[in-house]
Amino acid sequence: MKRKKFLQLLALSTLSLPALIRFFGGNPRAQKKSHSTNNTLTPSSRDSFRWTMTTTWPPGFPVLGESCELFADWVRQMSGGRLDIRVYGGGELVPPLEAFDAVRSGAADMGSAAPYYWAGKLPAAQFIASIPFGMTAQEVNAWLLSGGGWELW
Repeated sequence: MKRKKFLQLLALSTLSLPALIRFFGGNPRAQKKSHSTNNTLTPSSRDSFRWTMTTTWPPGFPVLGESCELFADWVRQMSGGRLDIRVYGGGELVPPLEAFDAVRSGAADMGSAAPYYWAGKLPAAQFIASIPFGMTAQEVNAWLLSGGGWELW
């Protein structure tokens, strides 16, 4: 897969995440009208999904590993239990630095890692991550959207 195509797919999947969460979560306004005192969504009769996420972080790793668990909890809650993400720490499902290949091959549905780990597979990946003395997240976005960054990739 060409680098530009990969980055376009990555951006598209990132931007479509809120729509997926909205789709799996149903209509929150309809939930409010039900006069229920329970604020949690309940699973509907529609299909439910179980996804796997592999990370490069050890299980329970502070901040980075915990944020994956928190993300999975939020998705489960917002989808009313229809989308359940099982988070595997580095080494539980695949070796930590094979997370990229696991997602690409379909062994995992999603992954969490630092993009600079994949510089050998995707040379531009290191530039969309925090590298010492590099651009901040806002500067990277400005460069991509207004400074010709997408054209280079």
